Amino acid sequence: MSDDVLNQFTPPNEETSHDDGRILNFAIIGTGWIAESYIQCIKALPNIKVVAAADLIPGKAEKFFKKFGVDGVRLYPDHKALLEAENELDAVCVCTYNVQHASCAIDSLNKGLNVLLEKPMTVTIEEAAEVLRAEKKSGKILSIGFQPRMDENMKMIKKIVDSGELGKIYYIQTGGGRRRGIPNSTFIEKKTAGIGAIGDIGCYALDVVLNAIGYPKPLTATGYTSNFFGTSPIYNNPADAARFDVDDFAAGFVRLEGGIILDFRISWAMNMDTSGDTLILGTEGGLRIPSTECWNGNAGGPLKIYRETAGAQVEYEIPMFPLDDSFGGLFTKKIKSFADAIKSNGEAPVPASQIFLNQAIIDGIVKSAAVGHEIEIILPEI
Repeated sequence: MSDDVLNQFTPPNEETSHDDGRILNFAIIGTGWIAESYIQCIKALPNIKVVAAADLIPGKAEKFFKKFGVDGVRLYPDHKALLEAENELDAVCVCTYNVQHASCAIDSLNKGLNVLLEKPMTVTIEEAAEVLRAEKKSGKILSIGFQPRMDENMKMIKKIVDSGELGKIYYIQTGGGRRRGIPNSTFIEKKTAGIGAIGDIGCYALDVVLNAIGYPKPLTATGYTSNFFGTSPIYNNPADAARFDVDDFAAGFVRLEGGIILDFRISWAMNMDTSGDTLILGTEGGLRIPSTECWNGNAGGPLKIYRETAGAQVEYEIPMFPLDDSFGGLFTKKIKSFADAIKSNGEAPVPASQIFLNQAIIDGIVKSAAVGHEIEIILPEI
């Protein structure tokens, strides 16, 4: 047994599989950039087959499947045509740009299909509520594409909080972001993305801490957004700068149920190497989670706990679990866990009811920024 294993507090949980040998028929809606990760991972999973796909751009889907060497996929000009024609699907993966997430997910659920919906869940909280209503009516599985949940180091954060080691949680600082990392394509216009950095990578930073503390309801938000870098031809491609109209930086101060304060910031571009580590402060201890650009799986370094023991102020590190170096890593685990839930009639690996609250915070920050003052976060009835 290696030292790496012995130095871990607990071994990773053994994965359980619900493989009954049945091949699940999947469809992909949207064959853009994120769909490339889906098709590569699905090809490596023996009991999932992509049988149908849709894309609004003529010829795009044909090129996509030719590139990845996948034959026999039935192709459609939009998701409505796909859902109308296909009657033997088990699930759809919604990989469209953000503003199409809600309609594609709702129509698929109404068709009686399980849905794996890419992040961010939606653009607004009103859309997210409509998706949850469709999920409730359908009785099908709706899971949101947060693959960092599959990482053992991310799971350890929740284990530490759940253990009581930190006592009562009262303040959280989270965020992160890139010094320079503005995307292009459909990410940078409201007509396709709806929101910018706050939805693209901010949702990950929020999930890291909100999942750890049990997703309490958000009550109020004071938000700020800007796009000084995305709109500047100095920092961005001039053609992209001219059409850039979403946020490239966002910050928020959010009050949560239970007397918890959430201090959040995220960026696609800033004149700083980091906006700070993630901190979870409790009455018995504090947890430092080293910053990272995206929170797309794993932390920026070992977790560190600060406590007082026998009258002395102490701190200690939690040894990191090694990165998952299997094919597709966390992304493959995301898809496999969704497929396993379908086969076992189990729960969604990343429940939409939780990410609904994630979306409520994003929506609250955006709306507060627009009016320039604190707002109450009102959750629509489901």
